[in-house]
Amino acid sequence: MLVSAEKMLQEAFKGGYAVGQFNINNLEWTKAILLTSEEEKSPVILGVSEGAAKYMGGYNTVVGMVKGMIKDLDITVDVSIHLDHGSFEGAKKAIEAGFTSVMFDGSKYDIDENIEKTKEIVELAHSKGISVEAEVGSISGEEDGVEGIGELASPDECKRIADLGIDFLAAGIGNIHGRYPENWKGLDFEVLEEIKNKTKNMPLVLHGGTGIPEDMIKKSISLGVSKINVNTECQLVFQEATRKYFEEKKDLQGKGYDPRKILAPGFDAIKEKVREKIHIFGSNGKDK
Repeated sequence: MLVSAEKMLQEAFKGGYAVGQFNINNLEWTKAILLTSEEEKSPVILGVSEGAAKYMGGYNTVVGMVKGMIKDLDITVDVSIHLDHGSFEGAKKAIEAGFTSVMFDGSKYDIDENIEKTKEIVELAHSKGISVEAEVGSISGEEDGVEGIGELASPDECKRIADLGIDFLAAGIGNIHGRYPENWKGLDFEVLEEIKNKTKNMPLVLHGGTGIPEDMIKKSISLGVSKINVNTECQLVFQEATRKYFEEKKDLQGKGYDPRKILAPGFDAIKEKVREKIHIFGSNGKDK
């Protein structure tokens, strides 16, 4: 069922687990994530960057595809279509197209402008029953053209944004988009705990879920993280499985050139990666 992400994340926050946001890039990605979530009886958030939405044909195309799959594949678990790192105008377009959740990433602005723009998005989204994620403290690395410098969020600024009535908050705590370098210092749990205390019962979001050790994931969840974003890891396993298909020359065997056959190993690899993450996050069996 297509829903706002607000309720599922409140339940995750209270239940001590996290819901995965798995970014989608095409039909195979979407189908793999939905089927695995249904098999595991886990709520799920389908993340869509502005770049991915454009690649897939636009916001309306994404909504139509997801709605069609939920119906035709008999998906019964809660599903949210979420704009990831949305611009001010991008968030408005996603809301208009029927996304059930949006992230307005105002971290590139000074805190006063971030607050002003976030407040407007909250008012517009909530008038339509759509949940809102905001960000304080840029996330390091680059994701689909959106770059961050990797600062630690100010707990006081987090409180100011949380007080606007957003539904969940992304805060930089040393996390990185993409692959983590060998000299990565890890997550700053002192900052995370202070943010949790300042924002009370606000579900928190951990971006850059790829490559964070499981013990850090578990500790983050214990400190209020209720949504964890995964994108690069699915891209990596898809790439590896597809490469292997060609290296083994399966494309030259029979009708191995059929795109459905070419994409099948990557599809299966995404399913297993999503299943692994669902179990680490603890959301399996939470949507019966």
